[in-house]
Amino acid sequence: MLGLWGQRLPAAWVLLLLPFLPLLLLAAPGPHRASYKPVIVVHGLFDSSYSFRHLLEYINETHPGTVVTVLDLFDGRESLRPLWEQVQGFREAVVPIMAKAPQGLHLICYSQGGLVCRALLSVMDDHNVDSFISLSSPQMGQYGDTDYLKWLFPTSMRSNLYRICYSPWGQEFSICNYWHDPHHDDLYLNASSFLALINGERDHPNATVWRKNFLRVGHLVLIGGPDDGVITPWQSSFFGFYDANETVLEMEEQLPARPTHQSELLLLRLVCLKPPRRKKPACRVQRQSESWGPGLSCALS
Repeated sequence: MLGLWGQRLPAAWVLLLLPFLPLLLLAAPGPHRASYKPVIVVHGLFDSSYSFRHLLEYINETHPGTVVTVLDLFDGRESLRPLWEQVQGFREAVVPIMAKAPQGLHLICYSQGGLVCRALLSVMDDHNVDSFISLSSPQMGQYGDTDYLKWLFPTSMRSNLYRICYSPWGQEFSICNYWHDPHHDDLYLNASSFLALINGERDHPNATVWRKNFLRVGHLVLIGGPDDGVITPWQSSFFGFYDANETVLEMEEQLPARPTHQSELLLLRLVCLKPPRRKKPACRVQRQSESWGPGLSCALS
């Protein structure tokens, strides 16, 4: 079973990431620098640190001296644990790494791990993350029939999975924490204990602080593509998502539900698409190949 999701990280995904690795060279070695900034890698659903051995090897070979930590937490079936529980576990793991990197570090977060990292960046008041690379992560949620869903909920399909995911019992599974049914938006907003909160789609007292914390990130890179095969819609990797008619609305086409909306989506629109005091947008779409689709690079600083 572990292969159902783990197989999503073939060499092609690693190759897709490589054009963005120059972002990790912001602290390139010079006469007075001993190494590049450290890198932390967070895996996705049903994955483990072993899944990233090729990426680790590549960084070690091409950027000698880089300290790379692939966090070995919530592996395999443990990745089904509630996401807030995982956020706490990963937070405890990254704090000592950050303490040893006063010049900052970089996060590479895959699939479900991209949501964990985004929550980390929101709740940590003193993080020093320079670059956050989100690799094929369902940033606006997931709504699709896939192998892992059929294995977990064999009698349910996407049209009725909300009955499970939007219950207290369902929210004990990580995938239900970001299950986003566009046909039951009210249930999603009321029941989602994770995604609706980090998106700011439901009011909560920490919204303003989380937004401020997220703004500490220096660079944001979003990577995904139409051949993903799991993230549905694949545009969720770029904060796009279905409307009630299952028409995909890109990030810039979505409007906040109310003037006080403090979602990460609105944050990206304000800071990346219409950055203050800049003549040109800080976000740009970079097509990597015809098959894998675009990558979105945003400079938040």
